[in-house]
Amino acid sequence: MPSASLPSQTELRAQFPSLEAGRAYLDNAAGGLLPRRSVGAITAHLNRYGATNALPGHQPGQEVLALRQRAREATALFLNADPADVAIGPSATALAFRLSVAFSRLWGPGDEVILSGLEHEANASPWRELERVGVTVKVWHARQPEMRLHPGDLAALLTPRTRLVALTAASNVLGVVPDLRAVTAQVREAGGWTVVDAVHAAPHFLPDVQAWGADFVTFSPYKVFGPHLGALWVRPEHRGMLPWPRLSFFADDDIAGLEHGTPQYELLAGWLGTLDYLRELGGQEALSRAALVAAYGQIQALEAPVTAQLLEGLLAAPGVTVYGPHSLEGRVGTVAFRVRDEAPLDTARRLSAQGVDVASGHFYAVQPLSDLGLYPDGVVRASLAHYTSGEDVARLLAGLA
Repeated sequence: MPSASLPSQTELRAQFPSLEAGRAYLDNAAGGLLPRRSVGAITAHLNRYGATNALPGHQPGQEVLALRQRAREATALFLNADPADVAIGPSATALAFRLSVAFSRLWGPGDEVILSGLEHEANASPWRELERVGVTVKVWHARQPEMRLHPGDLAALLTPRTRLVALTAASNVLGVVPDLRAVTAQVREAGGWTVVDAVHAAPHFLPDVQAWGADFVTFSPYKVFGPHLGALWVRPEHRGMLPWPRLSFFADDDIAGLEHGTPQYELLAGWLGTLDYLRELGGQEALSRAALVAAYGQIQALEAPVTAQLLEGLLAAPGVTVYGPHSLEGRVGTVAFRVRDEAPLDTARRLSAQGVDVASGHFYAVQPLSDLGLYPDGVVRASLAHYTSGEDVARLLAGLA
């Protein structure tokens, strides 16, 4: 529950300069909007440091080095993790492929990997690469029409040779939210690891790697109202034994060896600005886990009525077919649909001409849309964030009518 009264819609939206364009932005699943303090932090860093690197021999380098450490610590706070276990890179996809190389050096013929049928390819293609070294890849299909994952179907796929199960924390196209704790416990009991893609979940509910029970978790700050970055958490007992490619001077258990190259320091500064925005949304004086928990209480309270308006409106719209769950239980505010006798791209372009920006396509969600017979043209996707207003949704529904 939120710890304080909800901010007014006007006050909240005023913190996001992109909304000044007056358009109804409903493509938050592809990338969130940035609050002013994130944009300001990026600009301030570039004005002060340019492309100065993190080096201990001079004062600017020391300050940039300190920025990098603050960003790692704050990202760990966001995940409820230890900073030593958190890597930050250009994208979640890039970090997953680096992890895949490590797995390819551990596993081979006879080993097995299971991919959930809800995955974005960032949590599927890297593990399919393991087929090149003889690993068998299976798919845990979601059950239609709601596209829910069932534990009995997973149990039929698990064997003593299962090494990894890939699972999304929320589907980026259908909005489905699996029972993470139950799945990770089931896989752990079978002797396997789980890698959780929290990219689409993180804007809607606060990640908690301690509670989830996974072995690896990825998310993208740019989906959480920050700049284009990715992050990966590795369970501490795995760090020292994963042979990912690294520069020669990194110790085996140093998570920085997974980051490859010079960080985007200005984007780290922007991400810290975003976290400061969340701190304020949570009504706290300092950034802390409690501040983030409070902020997400606010986020969920703001999203709930707008999610209901979006889902119920689309379900009631003539000629519109909604894919995935038709109830609010176990989902986030991302809804996939098609309009009868209209290609998804045509629908999106028609709405955009009216100032309503939704997305169309497959959004790299190849498996679930293939199972639904909707690949490659895909669907129209409307996705909200906590700054999405009821008026935004009303404009979408009016545009469809």
